[in-house]
Amino acid sequence: MPRTAARVSRRSARSPKQVRGKVDPVGEALRWLEEKGATQVKIAGVDLDGVLRGKYVSLDKFASAARGGLGFCDVVFGWDLADELYDNAQVTGWHTGYPDLQARVDLSTARMIPWEPATAAFLLDFVMPDGSDYGPSPRALLRRVGQRARAMGFLPQFGSEYEFFIFRETPVSVRAKGFQNLEPLDPGMFGYSWLRTSQSSDLVHALLDGCNAFGLEVEGFHTETGPGVYETAIRYDVLEPAGDKSVLFKSAVKEICARHGLTACFMSKPSARLPGCSGHVHQSLWTPDGARNAFHDPRAPDGMSTTLRHYLGGQLKLMPELTALYWPTINSYKRSVENTWAPTCATWGRENRTCALRVIGTDAKAMRVEFRLLGADMNPYVGMAASLAAGLWGIEHRVEPGDPVTGNAYRAEAAPLPRNLRDAITLLDRSTVARELLGEEFVDHYLRTRTWEVRQYERAVTTWELERYFELA
Repeated sequence: MPRTAARVSRRSARSPKQVRGKVDPVGEALRWLEEKGATQVKIAGVDLDGVLRGKYVSLDKFASAARGGLGFCDVVFGWDLADELYDNAQVTGWHTGYPDLQARVDLSTARMIPWEPATAAFLLDFVMPDGSDYGPSPRALLRRVGQRARAMGFLPQFGSEYEFFIFRETPVSVRAKGFQNLEPLDPGMFGYSWLRTSQSSDLVHALLDGCNAFGLEVEGFHTETGPGVYETAIRYDVLEPAGDKSVLFKSAVKEICARHGLTACFMSKPSARLPGCSGHVHQSLWTPDGARNAFHDPRAPDGMSTTLRHYLGGQLKLMPELTALYWPTINSYKRSVENTWAPTCATWGRENRTCALRVIGTDAKAMRVEFRLLGADMNPYVGMAASLAAGLWGIEHRVEPGDPVTGNAYRAEAAPLPRNLRDAITLLDRSTVARELLGEEFVDHYLRTRTWEVRQYERAVTTWELERYFELA
C-alpha cells in the first residue's frame, strides 16, 4: 500500500467537494441529490460495536435534518449487539428514560448506494445540545485523536484490510442450523486462488464494482487460506475518511452478499479449526501538506525515522492495557493462537508477519506500520483511534521499541497480551494513560459495555460444554 501525497480519493458515487466549503452546503447537497436522482436518503450513526444504526428518510426530512439536526434515540448507546439493554450504563438507561440524542448530518460523507435504486447515504455525528462531541461516540473519538495528531504536526493516513468468510446461507438458515455445519462459498484451503475468484466471478465483480462505486476504492481482493475466506484491501486515505470506509465496507459486503443469497461473516474466529479473520490497519504519519512521510529518514541505515521508532515504542508499551479496545468481543481472543498469523504478545519486526507490528517498506513512498493486532470484528473508529493515540504518546514520550524480532515472534520474550476479555478489561480499567488519551467518559462507558459482554458470556452454556459434560459428568 504505497503512500503518496495526501489527496482526495476517486469516488464515483460521492461528491464531497460539491457539498463542502460552499456558502450554502445544505443547498449544494440537495442539488447533488437532485442531480443523482435520489428519491430517499439513508442516514446512520455508528454505535460502540461498530454497527451502523440508521433509517431511511424522505428528501424533505433530510433537508430539515441537514439544516437543523435531528433527534436519535440514545438507546443505541444503551444496548449491545443483540439489542439487549445494559443494566450498568450511566450515559443512558431506564434512569434517564432513553431520550433523544442530537444527531448532525455529515454532508462530506455523501454517497449513492449502487445496489439500492435512487438511494443516497450520509453518516451522522452524535453531539451534545451545545454542538460538542457526545463522549461515547466512536466516530467523535477518532476525530479527536486525529485533531491531536494534526496539533503535533502530523497528517495520519490509514488503510484497512479485512478477511471474512462467505457462506451459502441466509440469516434464517444459519439460525435454523444453530450456526453449525454451514456451507462455505467454496471448499478447501486455497489462498490466493486465481481459480476460486474466477469461479465466483459474478459475486466478486459485484463486490468490487459495488464497493468502488460506493466510494470504497478496493486495492486488492483475493482468497485467503480457508473455505470461503476472502481478503480485501481498501485504499488508504486520511484518517477520518479511512475510518468511515472501514465501517461502510463491512456493511457493503454483507448487503451485496445478501443479494446473492449469501452471508458474509466478519467474526474474529468462526472456526476453531481454521485461522481467524484479521482487520489489519496500515498506518503512516505525513507532514501536514502530505508531501513527506514522517516515518522515513533517508539518513538512517534502515530508513526508519526516530518518529517511526517512537511511534512503535508507544504502541508496544501500551498494547497490553489497550487490548480490550482492539479485541472488543469474547471471540476476539480465540484468534490469538500461536502459529495462526495472529499475535500473542507485543512485538515488532521488519516484514515479519508473526509480529503484532510489521514495518513495511524501505523508501519514503511505502514505509508504514501494519498494525496486525486488530481483527475483522473491530470497531474501526476505536481500533484506529486507540492505536494512533498510543503511537502519538510514544512520540511525545520518546519511547524506544527495542530490537525487532527477526524470527518467530511466538517464541520471543515480550509482554504477553491478555488471553480473554475479562483480563483485558482489568488492564484497561487500571490504565490512567487510556483515560488521558481517549477521555474519561469514553473509557468509562466502554468498560461498562465490555463488562456486560463478559457477564453475558459467563451465563451462557456453550456447545462445547454440552458435548463434554451432558452425558458423562
